[in-house]
Amino acid sequence: MSVFVLGIDIGTTSVKAVLLETGSRVVSDSHVLAALCDIPDSSGLKLQEQDPGRIIDALNRCVSFLPRDKLKNVCRIGLSGQMHGVLFWKGRSGCDWSVGDFFTVRDVSQLITWQDGRCSSSFLSSLPKPESHLSIATGFGCATIFWYTKHRPEFLQDFTAAGTIQDYVVSMLCGLDGCKMTAQNAASWGFFNTSTNQWNIDILKSAGFPLHLLPHPVCSGGLAGQTCSEWHGVPAGTPVGAALGDFQCSVYSCMSVRTDAVLNISTSAQLTYAMPTDFKPAESPQPASSISYFPYFDGSYLAVAASLNGGNVLATLVKMLSAWMEELGVELSNSCLYEKLIHCGLNQENTDLMLSPTILGERHNPLHLGQVTNISTSNLSLGHVTRALCRGVLDNITSMMPAESLQQAGISRIIGTGSALARNKVFRQEMERAFTQPVTYRPNADSAIGVALVLCDRLE
Repeated sequence: MSVFVLGIDIGTTSVKAVLLETGSRVVSDSHVLAALCDIPDSSGLKLQEQDPGRIIDALNRCVSFLPRDKLKNVCRIGLSGQMHGVLFWKGRSGCDWSVGDFFTVRDVSQLITWQDGRCSSSFLSSLPKPESHLSIATGFGCATIFWYTKHRPEFLQDFTAAGTIQDYVVSMLCGLDGCKMTAQNAASWGFFNTSTNQWNIDILKSAGFPLHLLPHPVCSGGLAGQTCSEWHGVPAGTPVGAALGDFQCSVYSCMSVRTDAVLNISTSAQLTYAMPTDFKPAESPQPASSISYFPYFDGSYLAVAASLNGGNVLATLVKMLSAWMEELGVELSNSCLYEKLIHCGLNQENTDLMLSPTILGERHNPLHLGQVTNISTSNLSLGHVTRALCRGVLDNITSMMPAESLQQAGISRIIGTGSALARNKVFRQEMERAFTQPVTYRPNADSAIGVALVLCDRLE
């Protein structure tokens, strides 16, 4: 009888669930659904929030579409998801299991995502310096909690627990009162020392941080508990892994050897490679550096150029054009417009238009915004703009992690992955131009598969 690991990724725009057969390590079934959960911001504070009710609805539907006879043979559940963000809830009452074999949200806040911009540069500079090798930035969980402490302290009084969206799901599946968080997610919140695997308790306490909202640190790749109820056929008592970062799980799904580097282009973009096993990061943040070191597994680290600008830049172009067309009285769906842009970009094999796509800035340089230069009457077509934008995304990420650093690290191959890269051939063409190393693609490698593989590899 086949036994499966259920792997789930809760991304910025969609939810994916896979069933990985433990013996063959092959995905037998998968399903993905758009979450459609963004909440419009009319505050002027650059808020980026999502409706957790819609996310959990998409999650329940996604899992329910998998074969129930296989779900009954799930031996472990693994979750990954968007890092940095924060959701607040009230212990076990943060969900309702009373309707069938699925849960719905209750007594929770909106999800403040990693893209949130409420924490200005001046606000961030007013925070204490962390005892960590990673800098703090807007969209990071601890920064957001500090913002609420200063601007809306009464809001925090309604909640007893906090975590990422994937941490919340693990807590609800296991019926936990609080939150257990791996170093992968904790490091993305800020004020977490990955060497000691502890929060900066003294620093946070002195700054008036609500310490009761800090999750309990646990090992990346370990278990958080067991399901407290049957869930779409998955038996009660099934072990559930502590939630992991979507980035680390995506890398785990496709990095075969230590001489591989992985370029992921999804909503954002990341270029990464594994550091030597004995590597230890600096003890203090390096805010001006474009390279960060993310905790991986078993005490190891990934060198990461993590750009805020990836597939979301092209999505912004689509939204802009759609808005212009609506003003002109022309209707065309965003999906159709996206495909037409890609077609135009493929027909335009080269361009002298220069487009710097950093419309969201970068964490190491938040004031470096987008620019368009070398404009002429001959390069204003949609083909030129699409080609220049895709090239700009690649130029930006390779400027953050230059070719010299890849050569010094002994990187001999670049693996491309991510939804935007899989969907957009112009991105793939520009990727092959950007690197001297051979490029290969893993279109089926993603975080849902990666988190399933992590738990599969750790079966006793």
